[in-house]
Amino acid sequence: MSIAIDADLSYLQNRLNISATKFQQVYANMSLKEILMAEAAEGNQEAIKLANELLNNTSLIMELFNLADPNNKYEILSEMTAQQLRVFLPIMEEKDLVQGLYYFSEDKLMSMLEDVPPEQLVNVVFQMFSKEEVVRLLPDEQLDKFLTSTDIDKNKILKHMQSIPEEYLMQILENITGKSEDSEQTSYDLTKKIGELNPLEFKDALQGLQPTQKQQLVLSLGKEHSEWFQLFDADAYTKMIYNHKQKPDMVKSMAVLEPDQIIKMNEELPNDLLATVITQMDTEPFAETLMDKMPELIAKFLMK
Repeated sequence: MSIAIDADLSYLQNRLNISATKFQQVYANMSLKEILMAEAAEGNQEAIKLANELLNNTSLIMELFNLADPNNKYEILSEMTAQQLRVFLPIMEEKDLVQGLYYFSEDKLMSMLEDVPPEQLVNVVFQMFSKEEVVRLLPDEQLDKFLTSTDIDKNKILKHMQSIPEEYLMQILENITGKSEDSEQTSYDLTKKIGELNPLEFKDALQGLQPTQKQQLVLSLGKEHSEWFQLFDADAYTKMIYNHKQKPDMVKSMAVLEPDQIIKMNEELPNDLLATVITQMDTEPFAETLMDKMPELIAKFLMK
């Protein structure tokens, strides 16, 4: 064991009122348990008291193992299984959990991000991009998927189509019907006619919009109903992030995920990296969890 208990044997020496000479000559090569047993056998009441406290006094464990030192936390954590390590994650602060995401590659981050609930994914995206940027960067087929989704009310689409210049609406109708349209018609008149098209023709009309007008329509609908941004495919969002943002921006934005999602991601780290992440947690809750959930590990280290 390389944990720096030796650095804190001065605490033991002072607590048990052992002289420096005795400590160096008699106890130099003894374990903590052996020192306590020897002193207790000699009637040292503090040794007896300390032995009873070891598995119940958080402050004592923190001091004895010098748990303020992340290296000492790591030495203890390195003895744990993956299941034991995961016990600490739910009690860690979110900011510390987020730091664990830096250990993943950008590819892995995007793969995990695709698996989170759509509303959380959209929240992450909006940390990095405005709605305008999202619509501008999404491929045309995603805009078509959005506009032809059965989740969007047709009347909503027609209402927002009225903001598209009449010449574009006329062009759409003429392409679908093959008939010339009266140039004196208003946007309201033209969208009404578009709304009377059969379902297949209506779908073709939406997909036939000019890219700029299509983006304008999608953005207008999305601004009124932000939840509709969840209709885009997850991989369309992750490709956008991957192509336009660096890892620090990705990780910083993922801080808005629900804690259970960040915990789930951290659980995919190998044990050595997960242990490194856990060393960042506050010392007191670390010690309390260790004593409550894994007292056998404390005993193991005390006996070394």
